[in-house]
Amino acid sequence: MGKFEVKTRKDGQFQFNLKASNGQIILTSEAYKTKAACLNGIESVKKNSQDEKRFEKTQSESGKFHFNLKATNGQVIGSSQMYASEASCDNGIQSVAKNAPDAEVVEVE
Repeated sequence: MGKFEVKTRKDGQFQFNLKASNGQIILTSEAYKTKAACLNGIESVKKNSQDEKRFEKTQSESGKFHFNLKATNGQVIGSSQMYASEASCDNGIQSVAKNAPDAEVVEVE
């Protein structure tokens, strides 16, 4: 089962990573000013990850692929790493959809 890891950045803001059961980071948030806002972002990922239309896949100029998960208002709530192939990127999307809904939330240093 996946998990959301919440951490405090050096600038005092909060950020989360969604990790798959193998420990690999599959989605990273932007910075939040408060912990409550960060936790709301996690709830948004849990909900929106179940709608494939919320995933926006793009290809960089270097030919690599990545995706953003967007909320209903169009705001990006999480981004993936870069993938060498579109198939790997699709697998990443499927992993977020599978892991996010039941992922536990833990705080890390």
